[in-house]
Amino acid sequence: MTKSEINKFKQILDTKQAELARVLRNREAIAIEKSPDALDEVQHAAERELAIRNLDRESGLLRQVKVALNRMRDGSYGVCAHCDEDINPRRIAAVPWAIYCIQCQEMADRLNTTQIEDGMEELVSAA
Repeated sequence: MTKSEINKFKQILDTKQAELARVLRNREAIAIEKSPDALDEVQHAAERELAIRNLDRESGLLRQVKVALNRMRDGSYGVCAHCDEDINPRRIAAVPWAIYCIQCQEMADRLNTTQIEDGMEELVSAA
């Protein structure tokens, strides 16, 4: 991967990181609201649950973006964290925060375990 490609993806990742940080600061949607109407309370609870899921998803994505930025700093960006093969440039263009090649990502998705997330946490703390 050329220096200009890495700079382009760094700019994309920096922008995404700032956007996610802004979204995660907005937590008013998870406030517990009391209502005399039971149906309203159920509706508020459902909305709160959706907001919590969205925050969880966005914080996970923010972690992935930070890992990608750390990998840029240590020179391993664009290389699969599992098999050490180059990640397809089309995959990087579509998902700049990808840390796995498509084959390893498919394996991780099939496994769907926290061991993959633990590996990502190690990448974050190592940087």
